[in-house]
Amino acid sequence: MTHIAYLVTSAREMTLADGTQHPTGYFAEEALTPYEHFTGAGFDVTVLTPDGRPAQADPYGLSWFFHYPDQDKDYLASVVRTFAHDVDDIRVTLHQNTELGLAAARRVAALLQARGHTAAEAHRIVSSAAKTAWRQDRLFATVLAENPVLADGSSHGLTRAQIEHETDAQRADSEQLSGERHRRLREIPGFRRPVALSSLTGAELDGFDAVFAPGGHGPMVDLSDNPDVGRLLVAMHAKRAPIGALCHGPAMLLSAPERADGHWLFDGYRLTCFTDEEEDQTEAGLLGMAWRLDTALKNAGAVFDDAPSAWISHVVVDRHLITGQNPGSTEATAGAVIKKLRTPTRQAA
Repeated sequence: MTHIAYLVTSAREMTLADGTQHPTGYFAEEALTPYEHFTGAGFDVTVLTPDGRPAQADPYGLSWFFHYPDQDKDYLASVVRTFAHDVDDIRVTLHQNTELGLAAARRVAALLQARGHTAAEAHRIVSSAAKTAWRQDRLFATVLAENPVLADGSSHGLTRAQIEHETDAQRADSEQLSGERHRRLREIPGFRRPVALSSLTGAELDGFDAVFAPGGHGPMVDLSDNPDVGRLLVAMHAKRAPIGALCHGPAMLLSAPERADGHWLFDGYRLTCFTDEEEDQTEAGLLGMAWRLDTALKNAGAVFDDAPSAWISHVVVDRHLITGQNPGSTEATAGAVIKKLRTPTRQAA
């Protein structure tokens, strides 16, 4: 059986640039989704924290806007792709993505179809309103309600109350999903009683076939300068076992020691992580962080490879190192790790 070391932060607070403490931990979806994918694939997953303390969900990561149901998230992505011909020209901020009500696009489109519009027509109507909302930083519901007349002279027929009802319903479902994910995480025995990484011998570390670290700001606190994390990385690197990390999880790579040539263990590797551009839009980033992961990895020797724009899914695979950029990269990063573990050469090894 394939054995995965699931390395999760146990940090509860992080120190901001002004010296104040800010609550932190792991991001719920980033911790839950890969865990369930790995166990669903038949892998044995051992949850580790550096000191054996139970992991804690970051309150910020439980915010409703990090938990769009898949149908809403996928439909929204199809809408955003209509904003410009070139993806490089699309810059959607966290504020726009969470506060303008754009995630209700699928539900509003369903209302339009119920009124006789085709699926394609409904998509064009909501995409046009969403694009205006994005450009003008206005609420999606407001834009659509104030522009009821379509290009052909007909009306879309929806009232503002109907549109806002769907926006409110979408948020309620996201809040429910956040609570459900948090509940499922609390029911996982390994998250309640994790193994202390510091207690594992070299032989026990060698028994793992891969390591994976989910994100949240917590890894910047207790995984980024940790000799035990360094021991685990060296053990995995020595046998070219998959090393996976998501969002702020790549902070663990900063614990890797130098090679014999004096360079960082991952010097010259292509990788990604939560970018400085994305960090500038987060709660902690706006308050002022003591350091940024993107910059730190570049300074260590990484060849940084980020997505054409912020907040879109982006995964980088370089040899046995697999990194995902942001919360939206969760599914793809987990899938890349599973694919790497199932390659014929890995199975033979």
